[in-house]
Amino acid sequence: MRPSESMRTQIGTLILATSGIQLANGFFNTLISLRVAIEDFEATMAGLVLSSYFAGFTLAALRCGRVIERVGHIRAYAAFAGLVVAATAAMPLRSGPLPWLLLRAVVGFGCGGLFIATESWLNAKAQPAERGRIFSIYMVGTFLALALGQLLIGPAEIETATPFNAIVAVFAVALVMVSTTRAEPPRLGPAATLPFGHLARAAPVAVAGGALSGLISSSFYALVPAWMQDEGIPRETIAISMLAAVLGGLAFQIPIGRLSDRFDRRIVLAALGLGLAGTAVALVLLPHSLPVVLPAAALLGGFMSTLYPVCVTHAHDRIPTDRVVAVSGQLILMSGLGSVIGPLIGTSFMARFSIDGVFYFMAATALLLAFLAAGRSLTTPPPEHRERLFEILAPQAAPLAHDPLGSSDKPPSLDPAGVAPEKS
Repeated sequence: MRPSESMRTQIGTLILATSGIQLANGFFNTLISLRVAIEDFEATMAGLVLSSYFAGFTLAALRCGRVIERVGHIRAYAAFAGLVVAATAAMPLRSGPLPWLLLRAVVGFGCGGLFIATESWLNAKAQPAERGRIFSIYMVGTFLALALGQLLIGPAEIETATPFNAIVAVFAVALVMVSTTRAEPPRLGPAATLPFGHLARAAPVAVAGGALSGLISSSFYALVPAWMQDEGIPRETIAISMLAAVLGGLAFQIPIGRLSDRFDRRIVLAALGLGLAGTAVALVLLPHSLPVVLPAAALLGGFMSTLYPVCVTHAHDRIPTDRVVAVSGQLILMSGLGSVIGPLIGTSFMARFSIDGVFYFMAATALLLAFLAAGRSLTTPPPEHRERLFEILAPQAAPLAHDPLGSSDKPPSLDPAGVAPEKS
């Protein structure tokens, strides 16, 4: 059965509103990286400010589901958007490391809540036959919006309050769009739980990969724009370089997804880690000219943006389908923890070794993930690939709450710990 016209309008409104949020988010994250450099915060405090967004985002993954269950999707969406608007508007009024640390954490919490509300809403309202196509449109829109957000850096007067006001306006428009929609909020059912130790035992590569991928990507997106600005690189060039990284991430999704659906995902993950490490080192050794940097940035973005989706899909191969939401939540937690730590470690490396230290740090982390994945593939047989295949996941917009298979799938047989047995 095809969705009604009103349902299509509702879904389209959600996708359009979230694309607007990601447009503002892509601009906002690069803006903060540049403003922290201008404000000349102490290195440790700068790292804390840059990582506080991810701390708030991680907390949202743990707590926002309960808020949605209590007040419903529309009211929760309005509350989360209101938090983002208020915190963003306050940032130019209280410029300092401690106020910005707290306000960026609030922005991260609000954005995490918005994505949870949107994706669980889409999952509940979309017809099963249309769900994959709808989420593909949603994620492609997210990638393109994040990419376009980078282009706003060039003409922006980042030393003033104007960019913050523009971001507030975009979030407010999204709030109005969703809050005025004529929609019956989805009904929430109980979700299956999964003890964290069971996931770590069943899919250790996915758990480690989630943390390490968050550490790598947050270091790049938080620190590279600030370094480029300190080097006197024009903001238009900074915007184009970050745009190349985001578009590279989009370009890699489908081919890497097909590879991971055909081969042992751990081998694919190891190859991605090696590719990322090699590209990071190449960015240090090769000339820093635009014709060299842009293709390298696209490659780096492609490798970074596909690490986490492969980890997620590998974890779902090992865990029963009725626990897919719990698996996603735990991997988001690991990715969030890595994202919090990444800028903290990266700023210390950058203070001592400039940007070369950050890229070598990213390369070493990627190599560690590659060795873990390759070693595990040699010691344990690959799990059987399930019907849930690779998904496109954009930066800062992982599937926090949706279950593309629905709750009607019969789970496979379990061992006493609640974990699907390995194939021998």
